[in-house]
Amino acid sequence: MKTLKKWALRVDSFFENFALFALAGMTIIVIIQVFTRKLFNFVFFWSEEVTLLLMVWCSFMGIAIGFREKLHIAMDSLTNLFSDRFNRFWDKFIAFCILGFGAFLVINGWNFTVDQFPNTLPATGLTNSLYYIVMPITGLMICVYSILTILGIETKRHEGLEEELPR
Repeated sequence: MKTLKKWALRVDSFFENFALFALAGMTIIVIIQVFTRKLFNFVFFWSEEVTLLLMVWCSFMGIAIGFREKLHIAMDSLTNLFSDRFNRFWDKFIAFCILGFGAFLVINGWNFTVDQFPNTLPATGLTNSLYYIVMPITGLMICVYSILTILGIETKRHEGLEEELPR
């Protein structure tokens, strides 16, 4: 079990670091693009496509990380009126709904990826499926986090990310 947890943390860290590098790469490419356009009246032919690709990947990885850290929108004002027993049931129900969403992303993301494989991006010539392959990956990550939540295993890796509201 310890080996499985260690392996899962490595995979999880890889995707989190990939999202951070995608965000940094996107920022650097846009800065270079703005400077070269303003100073030299020149734009790299690939910069817009690569930036958009990195934005899509960073966004979808952020969705999965948000589910892992439980940063999705929650309205506690209504659930605070109910008992702890009901809220535990409700949390499991929400986890099953999130699992269904993850499965939806896996299935439909894979279909989009396969459908778009023959098409290519005009500037880089890369396959258009690169935009969509992140969907099943994100869906798989969400499914894993949901199953861990259902089993009662804590998935949060970072503390202090949630916003504290004034009382």
